[in-house]
Amino acid sequence: MKVIIIEDEPLVCDYLVSLISKLRTKLEIVATLDTVKSAVQWFTNNSAPDLAFMDIRLADGLSFEIFENCVVPCPVIFTTAYDEYAIKAFKVHSIDYLLKPVTLEMLEAALQKFKTIQTTQTGFVNKQLLPHLASEIKTGYKTRFVVKVGEHLRMIPIEQIAYFYSHEKSTWIGTTDGRQYPIEQFIDAVEDCVDSTRYFRINRKYLIAIDAIEDVVVYSGSRLMVKLPHCSTDNTIVSRERVVEFRKWMEG
Repeated sequence: MKVIIIEDEPLVCDYLVSLISKLRTKLEIVATLDTVKSAVQWFTNNSAPDLAFMDIRLADGLSFEIFENCVVPCPVIFTTAYDEYAIKAFKVHSIDYLLKPVTLEMLEAALQKFKTIQTTQTGFVNKQLLPHLASEIKTGYKTRFVVKVGEHLRMIPIEQIAYFYSHEKSTWIGTTDGRQYPIEQFIDAVEDCVDSTRYFRINRKYLIAIDAIEDVVVYSGSRLMVKLPHCSTDNTIVSRERVVEFRKWMEG
């Protein structure tokens, strides 16, 4: 069985590849892609695979946009970090999905389901469903992030994340208990997929949680310094152009 993987997080993609290699059903991975654009090009210029694994939120948009720009002639298993409330449309329309981090058991069960489906293409191709499904996801926010700890993948619930920050071209999570983990996403992409009422981009490097704020101090005239747990205040100064918006955000 030939499959493709469409996933923009290299860590998650590598992990999924390793899981596939352990399946009882032998799958041949013919392509790994990370954007809507590259997926559209691939489907347009290649013969149909038997199955596709697709992350919902890709580097350049939602994977739903792939269906809007080309024919996807195969069943799809979606992989997502969203809770069920944000993907209820998948249940309604019988589209399979796997909640990250994916396990071998979850993967085996999803493949067994697709073996029983006597069709060569997913009902998701119905363009009348696309706007509805896209709106379901766009109104949802990530509730956890997947990080690598040694040889394992670990889920960090959003409630445990005090801030995100950029350092030497990498993005890191700072947790409420003082731990730090690198993630495979740029901070701009992180900002787009978390709740803006809960997280605020105070400057180019820091995206902070309102619940993590310990104190806000007037610093150098009209500028503000935010104190966060287990974090140096050297980098948590609100940019001058963001001060007014930051004050409004704190007020709710």
